[in-house]
Amino acid sequence: MAGERTRLIKGPGLLLVWLYGVMVVGALSRSVYQMSTEFDRAPLAYSLSLLAALVYAFITYTLVRGGETARRAALACCAAELVGVLVVGAWTLVDTSAFPDATVWSDFGMGYLFIPVLLPVTALFWLRRSRTEAKAAA
Repeated sequence: MAGERTRLIKGPGLLLVWLYGVMVVGALSRSVYQMSTEFDRAPLAYSLSLLAALVYAFITYTLVRGGETARRAALACCAAELVGVLVVGAWTLVDTSAFPDATVWSDFGMGYLFIPVLLPVTALFWLRRSRTEAKAAA
């Protein structure tokens, strides 16, 4: 049907939604706690963790929403997330004094088992594949 949304949360997409949901909870709870108790210690790190949580929440929403517009929005956001992880990850290795405390994306997500760097790569592949499958079905 022309008006029907393409589901993005089937198969591996369901695992992506679950993982992004876990990352939302982890990054949001960590950043809110740190910002409310010790913001003056590392404002950049805690603000970046909050930004990561918002990015994860938006991607989770778009994956659940489904449809071509949501898929494109998630694709752009995952690409931006990957750039963020790579930039912040490299920055934390080069200039450790800029980050007195870790962010979600520090050291390419080492504190989160490298999920922050692996998740957007996996999501980008899945989102491109879901578009190909939708075109083939049409």
